[in-house]
Amino acid sequence: MSAPRILVVGGGAVGLASAYRILQRFPGARLTLLEKEPRVGQHQTGNNSGVMHCGLAYRPGTAKARLAVRGIRQLTEFCIEKNIRHDVCGKLVVATQPGQLARLQNLYERGTANGLKCLELLDPPRMKEFEPHAGGIRALRVPEEGIVDYPAVCETLARAIESLGGKVVCGAGVTGLDLRGGEWLAETTQGEFVSDFVVTCAGLQADRVARLAGEHPEVRIVPFRGDYYQLKPGREHLVRNLIYPVADPKFPFLGVHFTRMIAGGIEAGPNAVLALKREGYTRTSFNLKDAADALTFPGLWRFIGKHFRMCVSELERAFSKQLFCQSLQTLVPEVQPDDLIAAGAGVRAQAMKPDGSLVEDFDIIARPRAVHVLNAPSPAATACLAIGEEVAAQLSPALEA
Repeated sequence: MSAPRILVVGGGAVGLASAYRILQRFPGARLTLLEKEPRVGQHQTGNNSGVMHCGLAYRPGTAKARLAVRGIRQLTEFCIEKNIRHDVCGKLVVATQPGQLARLQNLYERGTANGLKCLELLDPPRMKEFEPHAGGIRALRVPEEGIVDYPAVCETLARAIESLGGKVVCGAGVTGLDLRGGEWLAETTQGEFVSDFVVTCAGLQADRVARLAGEHPEVRIVPFRGDYYQLKPGREHLVRNLIYPVADPKFPFLGVHFTRMIAGGIEAGPNAVLALKREGYTRTSFNLKDAADALTFPGLWRFIGKHFRMCVSELERAFSKQLFCQSLQTLVPEVQPDDLIAAGAGVRAQAMKPDGSLVEDFDIIARPRAVHVLNAPSPAATACLAIGEEVAAQLSPALEA
């Protein structure tokens, strides 16, 4: 066929990396990426903690496990090649009570099965060599984990797309997607675009954009906001790199942790509370459509019913620095409420089923002329280049026909 016309919807890390990988695989393609914001990487990718996740906790054989391990290595290589700030500094996952030791051992075994290198279980004296102020009774060191400047990753991917002959059009929010006579017509705030194939990677709007394209996903994106604090100057020495808790598998979220930021400073958080605006980064952010979408979805109420105690705890912690600090003190006992300064927030796009269960793995569906990324929460930013390879591979049968 003549050079295929491809539209990619979404200018976060996954959309950008997908466009980049498609152009690498099909150099002659006429590809245009559409992003509704004035710049790329303005939502999940640009408001996350900046951590490169290496696939420690994910069940072996899942897409998350496979793509996170491959993805962090690809992202590290990309950062070296493009001179993007990053640091493979390693992290500690800390067990703070005896009941967590079996789960810590399980993390070690999962990480090993997933192909991670040089994992090490540490006793307290050895823990102190890496994080002198960490509490806990045992820890798992994960040396391949790191931090990165994700906004710079997005900007660099955008330039790389253009260097390969693609176009990145910002300020082009998609309002309609119709397949007519073998061609896609995309209606946007920047006019109409016509293509032979479409790829949607819309993050917080993933379900809505898929519906514009004629899909009927049973899942709905439910946004969860995560608030952060920073350690004030003079107390940043309490954390050297990354300190994480042992996650409780009964609950769907990880819990608060400490992260050294690539631009400097130590971030603490996030919690996880329902956001009443999909792209709202403050406690008062509200959008009627977004709130109605969440609150009228039966799956949300079933989720709350299953995890009521956790939901109440997260909400209380969102409004109490004291409670937030108590959670942090299990990891670093010396941290005090006065050490914490309110910082920013991120919003996680979590696909949820009608029965209240979360879609745990990445969810990518392929159609004859389309590929839709329906669920790509953390570690999607880390795995973006590997996810992009998957998207390009799913598009390949149609492009090679």
